[in-house]
Amino acid sequence: MPKGKADPAGHAGRRPADYGDGVEEIDRMIVSLLSRDGRMSFTELARQTGLSVSAAHQRVRRLERRGVITGYAALVNPDDVGLPLTAFVSIKPFDPAAPDDAPQRLAHLHAIEACHSVAGEENYILKVRVASPVALEELLQAIREAANVSTRTTIVLSTPYENRPPGP
Repeated sequence: MPKGKADPAGHAGRRPADYGDGVEEIDRMIVSLLSRDGRMSFTELARQTGLSVSAAHQRVRRLERRGVITGYAALVNPDDVGLPLTAFVSIKPFDPAAPDDAPQRLAHLHAIEACHSVAGEENYILKVRVASPVALEELLQAIREAANVSTRTTIVLSTPYENRPPGP
């Protein structure tokens, strides 16, 4: 069974520059299958790709060494771990001349699941998960104080899909 650690740098979903050009079709299939089930055995991976078990194992290890596969992680149901409220928080510095260090200033806030640098009026969009509206309000205050930013918040009503794996 493929083993590894979740990517601590938060690069989930980011493809290396050569993903489209330098990855063979069989490797794309492997990436797609493991993205859907990171606990898939090498035997099952070999069966679904038409490779031998040893060839499947070698290809997975090569994809890991190249950084195409950066880790394996458990996906959890946020509701079941007490984090039913998801929101997107757009942030913009009060002083446009201030250093662009918001990600570093906010890294200690574990309710922030993702931080995306964006084009447009705001500088970053944060994906956050919290237990309640009160917890969201407290988090927004902590974000504003830690990074000296203004915030604009969009609360998620439902999530039809998320964490979609790349296609083959």
